[in-house]
Amino acid sequence: MTTRLGFLIPPANPTIEPEMNALAPPGVTVHFSRMVIQEGGGGLEGQEERNRTQLAHLDETADLLIKVKPAVMMMAHAAMSYTLGRKGEAELMARMEQKYATRVSTAFAGVLAALEALGVKRVALGAPYAEGIMLKGKALLEEHGFEVVRAAVLPHGGNIYDLNAGHAAELARLIDRPEADAIYLSGLGLPTIAVLERLERDQGKPVISAATAMMWHALRLAGVPARVPGYGRLLA
Repeated sequence: MTTRLGFLIPPANPTIEPEMNALAPPGVTVHFSRMVIQEGGGGLEGQEERNRTQLAHLDETADLLIKVKPAVMMMAHAAMSYTLGRKGEAELMARMEQKYATRVSTAFAGVLAALEALGVKRVALGAPYAEGIMLKGKALLEEHGFEVVRAAVLPHGGNIYDLNAGHAAELARLIDRPEADAIYLSGLGLPTIAVLERLERDQGKPVISAATAMMWHALRLAGVPARVPGYGRLLA
């Protein structure tokens, strides 16, 4: 029996589809519907405004995705959770679950569940965002009870979607601190999965990204054993 997972993704993001396809275990298919923004995508300027536009049109995107009858529908955009805040995200997920009669969750909810499952108390946070968005992510982690021992953005000054896995490795090394129990790389537009195992060996601790946490969480919600070796200890 095939399990379908659905992902609501930003319109210009070239990274999520190949990474979710790579992380999907046998018997799982992944399906995507792209969110609505007026123009642009991936730049540091106007990120908060783009997040709010995508949220305003989220039902349009979900109305299409639900047609494939996914077992779980995931909002594949960690920074939108930072824009919503804890209460706003909980209210949105509850409303969408009622409307679509299916499990609905977010990449950031996957991050929280993954950190808890790994026994993490102190985390280092890195993101390819504008600093203001990253600081909202830091505050949200702290609101959920995690100590953020280091938080920083990757200095690139361009478009998130022009970055590669080498930038993810650079960011992980930039933010790591001895007192951090784990490293969390936010930003689903940043390719991460190719370097996570090597980073874990080099840094000597769990390294999760929004991508791996989202897939791990979606599989668990769908009742599928979340074992996908080769992408870090969370999925192994």
